[in-house]
Amino acid sequence: MKSLPWDQRIARVVVRPLVRTSVTPNQLTAATLLLAIAGAALLAAGDQRAANWGAGVFVLARFMDHFDGELARQKGMASRFGYYFDYVAGALSYGALFLCIGIGLRHGALGGWALALGLAGIVSAVVSMFVNLQIDKHQGGGGDGDAVGYPAFAGFELEDGIYLLAPITWLGFLTPFFAAAAVGATVYCLWSLWTLSGLRRG
Repeated sequence: MKSLPWDQRIARVVVRPLVRTSVTPNQLTAATLLLAIAGAALLAAGDQRAANWGAGVFVLARFMDHFDGELARQKGMASRFGYYFDYVAGALSYGALFLCIGIGLRHGALGGWALALGLAGIVSAVVSMFVNLQIDKHQGGGGDGDAVGYPAFAGFELEDGIYLLAPITWLGFLTPFFAAAAVGATVYCLWSLWTLSGLRRG
């Protein structure tokens, strides 16, 4: 059985006080999505100070993305709707991030390429969502279960690289990180398609 990622272990502890409250997993998903969009919007301003705040808010939102699933398990409220809602929220969050960073950097060194990279990131995020849903289905996940379509090593998942967004932005290296992230998202999308193709052939 795959060991839990470190951020998920922390989330498991953090949400315990919410178990006896009226807060639902879907409410947490919605709150996380709104927070991610707010952080992404700050990155579109093209201002370093706004970008610094936006990166921090977005990273917080991505960490909180684990809260809904952990609360659902501890409350026994896992549902098919929650499973799909979480996937859609993730895709919308990353889509908004790529779009807004592209807008924010369009007058910088990347020029028009910033918007092109942002578009590539959006397409990759949306396509990866649908592909990973199918991977989960083939690997026995889906419905009211856990997503199982993400590579992991030593307690870290591939998507945990997004946590680097904040310190890299604060240090002034958002432009190269954005370019690398857009290319990486495209490569991951292609890898997911290849993985799904292999599962279907198998």
